[in-house]
Amino acid sequence: MLAFLVQRISQALLVMFVISVVAFAIQDGLGDPLQEMVGMSVSQEEREAIREELGLNDPMVIQYLRFAGNALQGDLGNSYFYSKPTLAVIAEHLPATLELVIGASLIIILLSVPIGVYSAIRPQAWLSKFFMGVSTVGISIPVFLTAIVLIQLFSIGVTVNWFPSDTAWGQWLNEALSTEGGLPSYGRGEHLTPLFGTWESGFFTSEGLMHLLLPSVSLASIMLPLFIRLIRAEMMEVLQSDYIRYARAKGLSAWRINFLHALKNTMLPVITVGGVQIGIMVAYTILTETVFQWPGVGLMFLEAITRSDIPLIVAYLMVVGLIFVVTNTLVDLIYGLVNPTVKLTGKKA
Repeated sequence: MLAFLVQRISQALLVMFVISVVAFAIQDGLGDPLQEMVGMSVSQEEREAIREELGLNDPMVIQYLRFAGNALQGDLGNSYFYSKPTLAVIAEHLPATLELVIGASLIIILLSVPIGVYSAIRPQAWLSKFFMGVSTVGISIPVFLTAIVLIQLFSIGVTVNWFPSDTAWGQWLNEALSTEGGLPSYGRGEHLTPLFGTWESGFFTSEGLMHLLLPSVSLASIMLPLFIRLIRAEMMEVLQSDYIRYARAKGLSAWRINFLHALKNTMLPVITVGGVQIGIMVAYTILTETVFQWPGVGLMFLEAITRSDIPLIVAYLMVVGLIFVVTNTLVDLIYGLVNPTVKLTGKKA
């Protein structure tokens, strides 16, 4: 375990170094920071003095070493728009994004496992074929389109007219087939701070859960079909293995074979893929948060690009990269716990 942790920490540090280099390098392509810091009335001499004071005229290597040193101390600069440390700005918006990711993850877990297992055990059933057909369509639909459709069908104050409304029969059919729902589609709603007095969450209020439902379903829609098909494929492969045939020959019950022996080995690759997908979902929240105006880091990132808030953009890239690294390390640890016969070094026990 100790050797594995040292190896993974070394790899994580290397990855973070690469991310820091990329994040630092793109700053030049995002514009001149002085344009956001000073007004048009500042003379060229004063601009040059400010550049010299900030070290912007130093060689790139010196600037990067200064940037990396500050980053190691938790200082990624101050936001131009918010006029406070970028990490503080991200910390204010990150709980909303994590709340959205957790909601989507719960939907994926609660639906993908039973649907995937059922489709593997009964691959010829009409319900299994229906699930596979829907999952194929689901993979093809972009997340922002799913979000817009959900708003059109289920949000408050939005009604879809399926038939011409200028005729009596059209009005009657539109009223009969009305899809106006009662779900909010904007913002987080009411939220409390029961966790450590810092994390404001909507999980503990009915209004917060109502606001969370549509964005969570939208975010889960892009990953749910993938996990259904992955669990089905892995489960079908495991059910064809020799030890499953031997278990059937011994007379073990179908429930014990499917859910105790087969499902456990099916989940190994699913856990690996799931860990990576959690990090990807943080990136996918950009589209979901934009459509639903969810006040998370995704919407904050887009607004930072619009405002040319360079320090906030760089800090976002660093934080998201760190989330990827930490998530992948935890997945490797969980992988070894789920299957003790697989050592963390990658060799069979």
